[in-house]
Amino acid sequence: MGAIEQGGYRFEVEYSVSLQKGALHVYQEGEFKEELTFEFQGEQPDGQLIEKMINEYIENS
Repeated sequence: MGAIEQGGYRFEVEYSVSLQKGALHVYQEGEFKEELTFEFQGEQPDGQLIEKMINEYIENS
């Protein structure tokens, strides 16, 4: 998964298959804002989960 730019933010996804944990790093204008963590199952996080997290972040900003 690559970086996603939406709503004036840049979201970078990192995850570990062995730990089944991931993080969504949020940047605005190149500055790190926060890290949103999540758990998943399988070989990679579900794209719909990532999309939902991004949409909720933007709505609550």
